[in-house]
Amino acid sequence: MPKMYQTEQIRNIALLGHSGSGKTSLVEAMLFNAGGTNRLGKVEEGNTVSDYDDEEIRRVMSINAAIIPIEWESHKINVLDTPGTLDFVGEVIGALSVAEVAALVLDGSAGVEVGALLAWKNAVNINVPRAVFINKMERENASYQRVLAELRERFDDATFVPMQLPIRNGETFEGVVDLLTLKAHRGTEGSAGAPPDDMSDEIETFRLEMLEAAAEADEELMMKYFDDEELTNEEIAFGLETGIKSGQLVPVFCGSATLNVAVRAFMKNIITSFPAPNRPTPVTKGDSEDVAELPLDPSGPIVMKIFKTVDDQYGSVSYFKVVSGTASSDIRLTNVNADEEERLGQLFSPRGKEHLSIDGGKVACGDIGAVVKLSHTKTGDTLCEKGVNYKVVPAKYPNPLYAVAISPKTQADSGKMGPTLQRLTAADPTLRTRADRNTRQTILEGMGDAHISVTVHRMAERYGLNVDVAIPKVPYLETITRTDSARYRHKKQTGGAGQFAEVELRLEPQERNTGFEMAWEVFGGAISSSYSPSIEKGIKQVLSQGVVAGYPVVDVKAAVVDGKEHPVDSKDIAFQIAGREVFREAFKKANPVLLEPIMEVSITIPENYTGDVMSDLTTKRGHVQGMQQDKGETVITALVPLAEIQRYATELRSITQGRGIYEQRLISYEVVPKHLIDVIIEQSHKEQEEQ
Repeated sequence: MPKMYQTEQIRNIALLGHSGSGKTSLVEAMLFNAGGTNRLGKVEEGNTVSDYDDEEIRRVMSINAAIIPIEWESHKINVLDTPGTLDFVGEVIGALSVAEVAALVLDGSAGVEVGALLAWKNAVNINVPRAVFINKMERENASYQRVLAELRERFDDATFVPMQLPIRNGETFEGVVDLLTLKAHRGTEGSAGAPPDDMSDEIETFRLEMLEAAAEADEELMMKYFDDEELTNEEIAFGLETGIKSGQLVPVFCGSATLNVAVRAFMKNIITSFPAPNRPTPVTKGDSEDVAELPLDPSGPIVMKIFKTVDDQYGSVSYFKVVSGTASSDIRLTNVNADEEERLGQLFSPRGKEHLSIDGGKVACGDIGAVVKLSHTKTGDTLCEKGVNYKVVPAKYPNPLYAVAISPKTQADSGKMGPTLQRLTAADPTLRTRADRNTRQTILEGMGDAHISVTVHRMAERYGLNVDVAIPKVPYLETITRTDSARYRHKKQTGGAGQFAEVELRLEPQERNTGFEMAWEVFGGAISSSYSPSIEKGIKQVLSQGVVAGYPVVDVKAAVVDGKEHPVDSKDIAFQIAGREVFREAFKKANPVLLEPIMEVSITIPENYTGDVMSDLTTKRGHVQGMQQDKGETVITALVPLAEIQRYATELRSITQGRGIYEQRLISYEVVPKHLIDVIIEQSHKEQEEQ
């Protein structure tokens, strides 16, 4: 049973990096060293503490941010093991929002890979201090100095400080030299010893780098250093901690997670060099939108930030960080976002899928915990004492990039779909669902194919909801481009009272986004104005159904200019039918066109892929609006029809070997080129016949 730790004993660290860099293996080694497990799990064997989800085991990759508390040397290290695949960036952002340090895990033989670049950007955007662990140093082609040089080249706005040097015996990785203590730590136990004699020059060079960086982080140390006074190890450590805490310095460590070599030395540095929870939390209060900073105060009011929600075998689990006060089991708090009271049951410390009871049932300020079965709470919400009304400013998540149309496979699935989608989207801020009224489809949106695939599989396995998945229809619209008119007579005689209505209608194109307008221009009483609502009702039936291809009609003015009525047979239904049919005839004569959604996309790619991406945009009917260079990257802004980029998330990754990212938003609707209209209409009619 974990004990309750005080704020200064807690370290919250998020492990980021490319998929396969060894983040999960590093967590396994740390947990094993602390006595949390009795053997090292392996990702390939599906027995790690972090990758416990069935989908993670099946795919042999992390898809969730797992929280692994590690109790070691009178401290608690909350390690947040995040996915390295871009599709699950929401998990990374959630973890970063509660971490004091983001540790970038790199493959020592591969260097700075795509996932590391993107993870670094996320950490910078959220302004989380960073560190680097160069992993897999046991590999023959692993090189600490080459990766360090690559880091400095890739991220030239950061100051990377080597904290350790690898010890090699031929091709064998044996351990590390700590540049602060000048002690060597070899093997899995990492016992301190003398460094190799042949490394003295290398040690001196890199220790000087560390010394200068530590001095620059603190004004008093800098003055002492410039006066040629010798800095003690305690002063150097203070300078390093100050620089890391401010984000000015990025410490660099190395080791082998699978061999569990130099992992203990890394853990020691987490405790001695990484900051305890100390940063104030951006909040608003009450109805105010002004952002203030809430100090991390153990004696302050209880404020808890919900950063992750999961439905598991225990029900809904809410993961939180206490950003003020001390949280206790069996208390009542207010969900400020939902304006609802929540009763908290037993608080616990999550470790992968395990729920570990906390001694005393309390979670200290700055610590991470979890609670089950909150009724009104979702990811991003704030819980606090009644009347306090602090609302934590939520993390910013990217807009979805990949969409599918889903439909229930059976009638039973139809009843489950709404509640299931609501639960899934409440838990994952990068997952969204909507009903597209233009295409009459239910759309599920996420960050990529893998994200959606995992979600659909989870629907079936966890909620018993089976759906069919398809590429969404493009939500085209119909309109006209010139003024024209038509006359239609509806006459029906079936013995007894009949039906009669005659309407002449003029249609005019409107400015884009004006919508529909109805006008009454009948003079002399040819039709009673009391039939105007009936005619309009008939027209509006067509507006939603379309005329040429079954898409909604927009930006049209309909003016009733003439007609006839019968004293006995004219009635509401007759003028509804006449209004509907005369609108269709006039619409067909007024040079109808289709409008398609145009997306504004902002694409960020390495410079060497600029030509390939630009050529691809041309084939997609894209119009480049601007292009700028930024630190070896190109940012392209373009307008592209949605029909051409429904699978762009996958295509861009293919073109750029996974290194391109983009954002998109709907900017306008424009006329579909004439040579494409017939194809779209034919496809629409075919789909209607199949239904």
